[in-house]
Amino acid sequence: MSVADLLAAAVTAVGGSDRPGQLAMAEAVATAMKDGCHLLVQAGTGTGKSLAYLVPALLHGDRVVVATATIALQSQVVDRDLPALVDAAEPLLGRRPTYAILKGRSHYLCRNKVFGGMPDDDGDASDALFDPTPSTTLGRDVVRLREWADETGTGDRDELDPGVSDRAWRQVSVTARECLGAAKCPSGTECFAELARGRAAESDIVVTNHALLAIDALESFSVLPEHDVVVVDEAHELVDRVTGVATDELTGPMVERAAARARRLVDDPEKALALTDAGAALEAALDEAPEGRLVALPESVAAAVALVRDAARDVLSGLSRRAGPQADDGPKKVAVAAVDAVHSTAERLAGHSPYDVSWLTRDPRRGAALKVAPLTVNGLLREALFGTRAVVLTSATLEVGGSFEPVARQVGLSGEDAPEWTGLDVGSPFDYPRQGILYVARRLPPPGRDGTSPEALDELAALVEAAGGRTLGLFSSMRAAEAAAVAMRERLDVPVLCQGEERTASLIAAFAADGPTCLFGTLSLWQGVDVPGDACRLVVIDRIPFPRPDDPLMSARAQAVSDAGGNGFMTVAAAHAALRLAQGAGRLVRGTSDKGVVAVLDSRLATARYAGFLRASLPPFWFTTDHEVASGALRRLGES
Repeated sequence: MSVADLLAAAVTAVGGSDRPGQLAMAEAVATAMKDGCHLLVQAGTGTGKSLAYLVPALLHGDRVVVATATIALQSQVVDRDLPALVDAAEPLLGRRPTYAILKGRSHYLCRNKVFGGMPDDDGDASDALFDPTPSTTLGRDVVRLREWADETGTGDRDELDPGVSDRAWRQVSVTARECLGAAKCPSGTECFAELARGRAAESDIVVTNHALLAIDALESFSVLPEHDVVVVDEAHELVDRVTGVATDELTGPMVERAAARARRLVDDPEKALALTDAGAALEAALDEAPEGRLVALPESVAAAVALVRDAARDVLSGLSRRAGPQADDGPKKVAVAAVDAVHSTAERLAGHSPYDVSWLTRDPRRGAALKVAPLTVNGLLREALFGTRAVVLTSATLEVGGSFEPVARQVGLSGEDAPEWTGLDVGSPFDYPRQGILYVARRLPPPGRDGTSPEALDELAALVEAAGGRTLGLFSSMRAAEAAAVAMRERLDVPVLCQGEERTASLIAAFAADGPTCLFGTLSLWQGVDVPGDACRLVVIDRIPFPRPDDPLMSARAQAVSDAGGNGFMTVAAAHAALRLAQGAGRLVRGTSDKGVVAVLDSRLATARYAGFLRASLPPFWFTTDHEVASGALRRLGES
């Protein structure tokens, strides 16, 4: 069975047609899987890249793991692409291929916790289980979750509709550290997470997410079944997701909660009291410490962190010596997990490794928190991911400034002793120069720190009016999006929706359904909007999405590059902005008949020395800095 034959059958099964670049990508992926090589594939929107890697994955012969960044793509692969592909492949292969979806343990409902085998994280939630008419939203959600536990076949949080808050979900789920294990758990044979792992272990293709892939690669234990090939879709997100998994946090309340968990279970209650006191000392020290990156921990913070570390170590020792019939029960497991997390994070912060970055944040609700993350993850990925299996990285935006090298460097495929890899750009079925215009408002002043300028709002209003609404506005902050929405509602007679006013999925549906409607939002919208047709004729980006100058991790990474003799701004900040710009601009053309304008209200994209680098990362739209050209094109589209 050839890749071309199965791909043709799969395309027919999903009701599609031949797409330029799809076969070339599928054959390149098949070769990489066969030869055990690493491949970076840029496949523009509309290429059909999911089938282009799923077809060779089915023909590979051994298990393949597919990791995506977003739930939307994960659902597309599992609910649409794979069912059609399996139906098409069965008569050709003489067997029915299998697939499964696998998520992190805390994503599944824990039967043991639901039915009282583990301690609750919130007394109000526990009381709600025995109250026939719970009065709080949390209580009602927990009751509904308990009822759902008897109905669901998977326990997968994503299948719960409507969803519940994270706080409610924590009442019915456990982390990997808290889990008793199938052998010791009273509900082990019915465990949703274990059943999902069992299905994955028997499947040809396992679909998961970047976070679980990172955990499997970086931890000492395996969470994914044996496999020799990984396909990473939405690969431009991989570094951020891996960094997120490798980031730890420490707060005073977190320490105090861990101490409370252990108080009745430790061999000496004084040890738990000492940990409580250490948590209070940490909270007091953080209240006085400066926000932002901490090149060195302030003396008071360092002392408090050391107190937490030592007190947590004593509690762990006391918990391990606790014997008796409850030595391995749920409450002790939860206590050990909570205290161990506190201890390991405090130890990491106290060690202050040059390969880590530490910083302090403040949140109006949660208070002060110490965070620590790896300076880079390229070494981790090189050894743990690329060193043990063939990896295919794919996305619509992998080339930065016209080259794969920046992304390859970020993931560990560049430098001395780096694994070999091949880069392939299979293009796009869209005729970007004929379908879209990239307009940069060169006449505007460069954006400042005081929000969107009056001149930029005037420009936005004129463009939206020319487009007759039909505008997706992508802004650098929620404050900027909200301010623009208010201003446009006052000036224009078109509906303007703003992120946060309703569920994002509902907002996108409303935007797609009503032609004149505009939708304004922030970075989190940039990947979530797929609206082909006339509903989106104008995409507005308020400013180049550089990381914030005070972003501790990005600034530390840029400084490290500069200290090594490189260009920290171009390597870190400009590369980050280029990928985000490409994702934003990619929202415009989603089908072969789509036409419109991408308008960037940041004159630096036309005037700065790095402008050419950034524009080289975007789809090859026809380029102009003339307002009349852009607005005239929008008006003509409205008349056609």
